Amino acid sequence: MSPRGRRATTGRAGRLRLRRSLATAVRGADLLERKLRLLVGREHTARQAAEDADRVWRRTLAEAETWLVRGVLLGGERALAEAAPADRARVDVRWAALMGVRHPVSVDWSDPVRSPAEPTPSNTALAHAETAYRAAARAAAELATHRAAAGLLAAEAERTRQRVRALRRHWIPRLRDELAAVELAVEEAERQEAVRRRWAATHGGP
Repeated sequence: MSPRGRRATTGRAGRLRLRRSLATAVRGADLLERKLRLLVGREHTARQAAEDADRVWRRTLAEAETWLVRGVLLGGERALAEAAPADRARVDVRWAALMGVRHPVSVDWSDPVRSPAEPTPSNTALAHAETAYRAAARAAAELATHRAAAGLLAAEAERTRQRVRALRRHWIPRLRDELAAVELAVEEAERQEAVRRRWAATHGGP
């Protein structure tokens, strides 16, 4: 049976069109499967990077909180407020594209810079806390970047997987069935034509 919305294809020209359509569909499925493998591979890499960043974030955050408590116990909350730099950290996200899917791949992190006029942490514990909090913030930015990339890649991989499934399970088999039916009809027509020619040659008629 012909695909819905298409006229039944017959004859040698129809057979040629079906062969071309089938070849195009198979080639398209092959290309989509290659795209799917690349997307899944990059997604796996992004998820692994996110897991690594998550471990760093949790570890450095715990360290920072421990040092913070010590620093506040030593210098009080006022010392904590006075030691904070006025500048802010800067995060620039780098993007890339894979098979048409734009996704973040890394971050460029710039620590806040304390001006010469600004006070430094009043004790070693607060200095350690500051360093650890900066590392935790950097890891959090990397974690968010890799998770976002994994989500974008996973969504495109699923869409690609559905397209491959539609081609492999429905469109290609349908084209093959239609082509087989047309080839059978063409072969039968050719046999009948050969019989008529032999009869005409034998009896001298048209």
